[in-house]
Amino acid sequence: MGSIGGQASGDFTLSSSALRILYLLVKDSIASLSPDGFTQSNPSVVTTLSAKSTTIPVNVKLGVLSASVAFTRPDIGPNTVGGAALVSSAYVVNTRPLGLFINDAAGNSYENTPAVASGKCPFIRGGSVGVMTYETQQQTTLGGGSVGAALTYLEGQRLYASVNGLLTNRWQDSYEAQWITTAATGSGTAGAAIEPDVTRMGTVLSGPDAVSAEMFLELNF
Repeated sequence: MGSIGGQASGDFTLSSSALRILYLLVKDSIASLSPDGFTQSNPSVVTTLSAKSTTIPVNVKLGVLSASVAFTRPDIGPNTVGGAALVSSAYVVNTRPLGLFINDAAGNSYENTPAVASGKCPFIRGGSVGVMTYETQQQTTLGGGSVGAALTYLEGQRLYASVNGLLTNRWQDSYEAQWITTAATGSGTAGAAIEPDVTRMGTVLSGPDAVSAEMFLELNF
């Protein structure tokens, strides 16, 4: 499919958002953002790999990123969302994805920073979007394969929330699959994760290609 009408100038490198809303259902700003949502490193969990799109590096910004996943954060408390995080070097049990953050929480130089001022970072639930930030490599060995292997996104594939809080088409790389497998914090017993245990974030409508690194998807929420 490549680029579509209305593509952002500078291929999004000049924009404060890596998410383009095509059809909106809900903008959610009810929950507060967890404190580490402003300070987390990126990638936030698997730091040995370059988790980025082909044009937008994410390892130069702190805090949750535009087009990254808004998770429940039971380790912080109710009515709180945040990014993917390790607590005491462990995955947090019962952490679930809710949607995609619209903008970077920490903002950029010479911009207003409403998230910092309000303690909230709105995210989108449902609709169709284009995203410029997603996993480009396999992140874990769960399910076989090689860590660092390139990912290819094709129309109709299911999307999940990765260990780094980015979209991926490998459910085995999801944050949920990791805490189900380890059950390292919180309540619960470790067990083998299966695909139905993992929240389906959406479906690929058009994968990135040589023309454009933007990926189009329909969100399930």
